[in-house]
Amino acid sequence: MITFFAGLLTLILGYIFYSRFIERFADVDGTRKTPAFTMKDGVDYVPLKWWKIFLIQFLNIAGLGPIFGAIAGAMWGPVAFLWIVLGSIFAGAVHDYFSGMLSIKHKGLSITEIVGIYLGTGTKQFMRGFTVILMVLVGAVFIMGPAKILAGLTPNFASVSFWVWIVFVYYLLATMLPIDKIIGRVYPVFGLSLLFMAVGLIIALFVKGYHIPELNLTNLRNFHANSDKFPIFPMLFITIACGAISGFHATQSPLMARCLTNETYGRRVFYGAMISEGIVALIWAAISMSFFGGIRELNETMVANGGNAAVIVNDISNSLLGRLGGVLALLGVVAAPITSGDTAFRSARLIVADFMNYNQGPIKNRLFVSIPLFAIGFLLTQIDFSIIWRYFAWSNQTLAMIVLWTITVFLVQQRKNYWITLLPAVFMTAVTTTYLLFAPEGFSLPKSISYPIGALITAFALGMFIVYKRKHSAQLIAKT
Repeated sequence: MITFFAGLLTLILGYIFYSRFIERFADVDGTRKTPAFTMKDGVDYVPLKWWKIFLIQFLNIAGLGPIFGAIAGAMWGPVAFLWIVLGSIFAGAVHDYFSGMLSIKHKGLSITEIVGIYLGTGTKQFMRGFTVILMVLVGAVFIMGPAKILAGLTPNFASVSFWVWIVFVYYLLATMLPIDKIIGRVYPVFGLSLLFMAVGLIIALFVKGYHIPELNLTNLRNFHANSDKFPIFPMLFITIACGAISGFHATQSPLMARCLTNETYGRRVFYGAMISEGIVALIWAAISMSFFGGIRELNETMVANGGNAAVIVNDISNSLLGRLGGVLALLGVVAAPITSGDTAFRSARLIVADFMNYNQGPIKNRLFVSIPLFAIGFLLTQIDFSIIWRYFAWSNQTLAMIVLWTITVFLVQQRKNYWITLLPAVFMTAVTTTYLLFAPEGFSLPKSISYPIGALITAFALGMFIVYKRKHSAQLIAKT
């Protein structure tokens, strides 16, 4: 219990102090007009109140990640608490904040175009394709997850296929309509419900006397049921993504950057939403480690259910909150992925539109871009969910790594403190490259090969950055 409250306090202090520290390097100007006014179009560029944007951003980035990812990450034991807390403060929230502020600086551009500005045209072209694929993967993942939960609530009424079609129809409407029509009105309510659900669960856990494992030298090890195949590094850092750092968030921040009315609100919205998500992930990790009697029992339950975290969510919600409270909690869990899925497709539409320089005002133009994306997403729902999730997880963290390098280059160009993103960029490079080499869905190489090669690739990336920085410094000296 001490570890949990220490982690919670650290997350709050991280927002209070570290967010103000990094804000100093974002060139914030509260008097400068934002794209919500200068680019106002009534569809995507729409001025909204900051608290509403915060709740929308929180719900957009939450999805299943801080719930399903935290449950799966809890299988490694209390070490998951470290990654959630430190990752959220020093990597995830910094990543989300700067991706939003850079979008404001560049007229609300999508993250793919921002990457191109700082890392070059070749990287931009790669990112366009890579990010659209990721967005469609996210949409497919966040169709099947909630559809399965809803089907479990209505076994005598509707099947998974029925709910897949219902979710698809909603996605189409939310993707096509102006952002203030559905997203701006409904999401703040869902965002509050997700927060209240997490708080309600942790209070019920304490009231009923469950014991949360502490993080100490004895517990600082791998508790995973299959520890050889799932070492802490890099597997934990891919599994817990949205609860610590997620590239998907960088695709969502520009959506809200187009609605923010003052640059000074960026810290509350972008950094604050990620810290809130870290708190949700911390709560679900703590509950998962304690509810079934311990970490070993959690592993046994996950293995027995084929790694299906939806079953865990259902058991926990019904037991801690009762039948009615459990249903309400599950509906909150359903709302989170659905509202991330529709904004994933919306992001994909905007990325394609930016690439094509295609006006999204007329609804026929939005249909022209959206329908092919939805068709691909539907085809992906026919593939095994666990396979889609694994590829989504790696591509998600890879995008985060690329965005961190982009922000680092921006900070170098602005002669700002680039260490705040360089260190997490190097770490995430090591995580994503080693995972690709080691994981079964990657090259499935042994650790004795994967770790050294991952280290070499990371060293090469760092070396390329050092060369760039020296070249940039030389150019500045030459100009002066």
